[in-house]
Amino acid sequence: MEKLIIKGGRRLAGEIRVSGAKNSALPILASSLLSQGPLRIGNLPHLHDITTTMELLGQMGLTLTVGDNLEVEVDSATISQFLAPYELVKTMRASILVLGPLLARFGKAEVSLPGGCAIGTRPVDMHLQALAAMGAKIEVEGGYIRATASGLKGADIVFDAVTVTGTENLLMAACLADGVTTLTNAAKEPEVVDLANCLRSMGAIISGEGTNVIQIQGVKSLKGTSYNILPDRIETGTYLTAVAMTGGRVKLKDTRPDLLGAVLTKLEEAGAVVSTGDDWIELEMDPADLKAVNIQTGPYPRFPTDMQAQFTALNCIAGGTGAIQESVFENRFMHVQELRRMGADVRVEGNIVFTSGVEKLTGAPLMATDLRASASLVLAGLVGCGETIVDRIYHIDRGYETIEEKLTNLGADIRRVPR
Repeated sequence: MEKLIIKGGRRLAGEIRVSGAKNSALPILASSLLSQGPLRIGNLPHLHDITTTMELLGQMGLTLTVGDNLEVEVDSATISQFLAPYELVKTMRASILVLGPLLARFGKAEVSLPGGCAIGTRPVDMHLQALAAMGAKIEVEGGYIRATASGLKGADIVFDAVTVTGTENLLMAACLADGVTTLTNAAKEPEVVDLANCLRSMGAIISGEGTNVIQIQGVKSLKGTSYNILPDRIETGTYLTAVAMTGGRVKLKDTRPDLLGAVLTKLEEAGAVVSTGDDWIELEMDPADLKAVNIQTGPYPRFPTDMQAQFTALNCIAGGTGAIQESVFENRFMHVQELRRMGADVRVEGNIVFTSGVEKLTGAPLMATDLRASASLVLAGLVGCGETIVDRIYHIDRGYETIEEKLTNLGADIRRVPR
């Protein structure tokens, strides 16, 4: 097991390229199960979750060809089994995304109940209830979802709560259903819109993506296509926050500032000077101007829960007090105890984390607990006095492509070593 060793105190500055969005890549890879021709996906990030998904599709019998320029071609014509086994998907909740496509096109699926980061309950009940409303017969037994359908039917689906993966699963399933499906209280996230755009490129008839009501007119079949995944807005936000914390200056290229409104607003509120173009963002921060901010997380376009931990780290060294309310997951403050080990004045009361900025953090051995918590510990290490060791970094590798290389390019003293 590898770890990161960080010597803090360096000002970050320079330019880096933003990778493709993991949270778009995973459902779009799953959508290859719907296509009768090869699906060529560009701008794929090199991440552990992507590798696991490709391995899962390969084990099902799909043919995957990895090309140049971060592109992979997936051909479902060779599919030979319809099982997503526990051994492959136990650490990745996105495995549930193969359920809808398998049912819609092949009428059968056996999918392990998903795992993933320990940040609270993420039930799949809404997925299963909605698929049942479309005519699927579903049983849950021995940790597996076993589902069959003689042909899905369009239905009016109202989600009890906003669910990104539920919206994506039903969006894919509805593309080949008989009739019209309406998804109400649908997720508005850019990654959902990205999936809809890819499906439309394959021949799907979809309207309303990006709003809370999505309508899908089922078609007989979908064709192969080429599609480039959008940039990762959470990776973008993480590096912007890192540079703000170190009092540096950065230009992030190949990104989408229009997807980061809430994050950019809070960075400016924290004292950063931000400028943007169509596909780039520049940020500059005077350390003397860094101020704590108050935040409430929520579904897009509100402040993303996936940026909560990074801003908690920022608040720990910022002037004044800050309060961040977590409104999406009930157990997403596992980084707080580790930040305290570095000398942070931070506490949790209910679903709110309160901070009072300290003059400095001190390097310490830390243990990563989930993907975004891991990123917050790296950010804290960048500003900590002395050496910080972040262990269990396989969490980071699920969502950040070569994080140590990109930070090194900005001037950080960070290296990956075997445990």
